Amino acid sequence: MQTPYFPPFRSRLAALGRRTAQTIRQATLGQLQERLRNLLPVPLLSATDEGANSRDRIFSLRFTFECFLWQVLTPHTSCREVVRHVQALFRLHSRGLIDEGDSAYVQARQRLPRERLEKALNATAEAADRRVGSGGQLNGRPVKVVDGSSTQLPDTTKNQKRYPQPPTQKKGCGFPVLKFMVFFSLSSGAVLNVMFGNLHDHDLRLLHGLWQALKKGDILLGDRAFGEFTTLAALPLWLGVDVVARLHACRKVDFRKSQRLSKHEGLFVWTKAYQPSEVLSAKEWGLLPAEITVRIIGFTAIIRGFRGRRITLVTSLLDPKLYPAQELIALYARRWRLELCLRDLKTTMGLEQLRCKTPHMAEKELLAYLLAHNLVRCLIAEAVATYKVDLERVSFKGSVDALRQYSNAISQARNRKMRAQLWEDLLLNLARDLVPNRPNREEPRAVKRRPKPYPLLNKPRGRFKQIAHRNRHWKNNPRKTTS
Repeated sequence: MQTPYFPPFRSRLAALGRRTAQTIRQATLGQLQERLRNLLPVPLLSATDEGANSRDRIFSLRFTFECFLWQVLTPHTSCREVVRHVQALFRLHSRGLIDEGDSAYVQARQRLPRERLEKALNATAEAADRRVGSGGQLNGRPVKVVDGSSTQLPDTTKNQKRYPQPPTQKKGCGFPVLKFMVFFSLSSGAVLNVMFGNLHDHDLRLLHGLWQALKKGDILLGDRAFGEFTTLAALPLWLGVDVVARLHACRKVDFRKSQRLSKHEGLFVWTKAYQPSEVLSAKEWGLLPAEITVRIIGFTAIIRGFRGRRITLVTSLLDPKLYPAQELIALYARRWRLELCLRDLKTTMGLEQLRCKTPHMAEKELLAYLLAHNLVRCLIAEAVATYKVDLERVSFKGSVDALRQYSNAISQARNRKMRAQLWEDLLLNLARDLVPNRPNREEPRAVKRRPKPYPLLNKPRGRFKQIAHRNRHWKNNPRKTTS
């Protein structure tokens, strides 16, 4: 331990120095820092010179960060369980007793700066891209996939005020809904940036909040919400970012009225609408050109055993020689795999329902989930780079499970050589345990497990009256479910 201001105390404090702090972090992600140290810059989680994170505490900034990540990587883990875990570690390494309450850890999470979590998210995504290489680029240009989703929050007054519940639900019977939009890296599947909003915020408005995260030369890949005039006109003109998206549902295509490039491919001229966009300011709307030229590609997605599905793409990439239609179609097909990343987050990692009771803590919790997702993506990227396997065939669920188990084993390793060997075994198991190659596999968004035979809570708890003999009532009159 360094004591520049009190040199005589150095020998007495040496036993409480770096080695002991390292052992306390062993059951969190701290034992993986030797392999993942290049993911996060050291100053990012260092204590500040003054302010809330300047004091020497048990739950320091770095320790709180690691406990928070361990908590989201372990499903259904409460703050109390995290504290019990730390208590056991302190006793194991003869560090004495700590308070059994979870107040210190809860306050430490509140002190965790949100901007540092956002910087850590971007740093882990860049590290994953470096490890996996340039597999997600188009003609040397990075491709970013935009997609949105939502998650439920606890039903508190503060959450309801910031992220209200759906208007179709009665007051006191629903849950606040936090809507978020993310940029994925097509190369690694890591999350680059995130934007928060509520149910009343349109996808275009959330995308507008993420414009500053785009760089000149990027290609934005999205669904039909972004295949409209504003996005295709503003991004190439102002940011130098081209767009590939599915055509908006309100647009009709007649290739006989286009400058035809092939049978189902042509250049169209779109005219700016008379009514200004609600997303852009009046000044920004006035700077948009009156007309733009877009390229539209129509193709039929054929899945074995099913009827062909007609899909129409629109893009600002007008050169058919530099960007052939087949490459754009294949690029859009890869977008579906990135949509499954949201399913990994919500189903595998438990992002469907957050647990924090205030809006600013719920946003931090969501950032912690995205960070944990990126760390798993970095682990997958390292396994892919080491053993040259297909990135899309590495199981995300298997990677999370393996990381949990090998994390415990690495923490009990006696020396650095054994820890390195365990890490190599972890990467080898990820490379061997591949999911089957299932091209064009159907992924229906349907629930197979039926709900329990209980009535719905259609009134606040204080005014809700349970039905007498409800089991017999619902057995004879089962609740109808939508197919």
